[in-house]
Amino acid sequence: MKILIATSNRHIVGGIETYLQVLIPALLKRGHQVAMLYDHSAGDGATVDPVEAELPLWNSAALDQQPELWREVLAWKPDAVYSHGLLSQETDKILHQNYPVAMFAHGYWGTCATGQKCHTFPSVQPCERTFGPMCLLLHYPRRCGGLNPKVAWKLFQFEKARNARLVEHRAVLAASHHMYTELQKHGVDPGKLHLVRLPLTVSGLPTPPLRKAPRGRLLFVGRLTALKGADFLVRAIPEAERKLGCGLTLTVAGDGRDLEAVRSLAARTGIAAEFPGWVNTSQKLALMRASDLLVVPSLWPEPFGMVGIEAGSNGLPAAGFAVGGIPDWLVPGRSGELAPGDPPTVQGLADAIARALRDPEHYYSLCQGAWQLSRQFSLESHIVHLEAILAGCAQTVEALAGVAGNGDDLV
Repeated sequence: MKILIATSNRHIVGGIETYLQVLIPALLKRGHQVAMLYDHSAGDGATVDPVEAELPLWNSAALDQQPELWREVLAWKPDAVYSHGLLSQETDKILHQNYPVAMFAHGYWGTCATGQKCHTFPSVQPCERTFGPMCLLLHYPRRCGGLNPKVAWKLFQFEKARNARLVEHRAVLAASHHMYTELQKHGVDPGKLHLVRLPLTVSGLPTPPLRKAPRGRLLFVGRLTALKGADFLVRAIPEAERKLGCGLTLTVAGDGRDLEAVRSLAARTGIAAEFPGWVNTSQKLALMRASDLLVVPSLWPEPFGMVGIEAGSNGLPAAGFAVGGIPDWLVPGRSGELAPGDPPTVQGLADAIARALRDPEHYYSLCQGAWQLSRQFSLESHIVHLEAILAGCAQTVEALAGVAGNGDDLV
């Protein structure tokens, strides 16, 4: 099969690019032909595409400015487009007009003007609203995003266009039951919706974790922004210590605009905390293997939360709020402990941490359960599922037969 991958960034920026960096070589190994269309290229660092593979590459800005380049895409004749959040509206429109497009909904694309799917006033709370004009009217009263009206209007119009194209996809993939429900609520035909487990992109333990007694080492991994809830975690630790009758140590692996605020809060609270900053993959895995509990205190409805599966594959259970896609992998009493998320509270998080660590036998069963659950997220099973979806999307006749003629009408 000839698969055209459409995405925003060619170079590694976050989870989407890390996923594609693993996926593309796997597709090539299985005999597929792969090309890529992207919006941005940082110009240095690792790329999504393996350089040695010399994939056909197209940049959306160049296609917008030089329509004749579309003839190269036509000549390559993709069977299907696998989309991951292309930003160019014009390029995305042309792809939908001429090829079967399967989109993996990594975020709230077309279902939320800000992409956060939550209100922040009077308190942080996941939003259940269906995207529409009321989102714009509630932007300021519920503090859905920033305070610049021009930016708010621009974001709304961009997501409005994405929302209109949701029904045009031949297939829409979601990583969690939460995202599946969200997309169905926004008009995507259930016959086109697919719940697809994302694959692990890091190495885990090859065998079940060995028995160990918890030592009270908590780990937070991620960006330090208000919606990630690191402040809730810091404030929950004294209460969790009281419940456990012992001290806890927190490692905060990450940076962001709230780093200094979280560091200052930890100092004022008097907890034992370490701040190694942003860590690479090998450093992250080393921290996971040295910790007792991953805490994912996200206040916003994470579409999935891959860090939990990464931790589980290394025998590290988790505690977090029951928001978004987190309950898909954080199963209470099996792979960790959940705190109520509507609304999230410091007390609830402290209770979840204490439940996970209080009893050594229960803790060991969580370690085993987290590892076993992570085994469901293999690259091989993901590829098999994806191949079936893309094959179902592929047209049985030449992609542009009867649409573009000789190629002159493609743009």
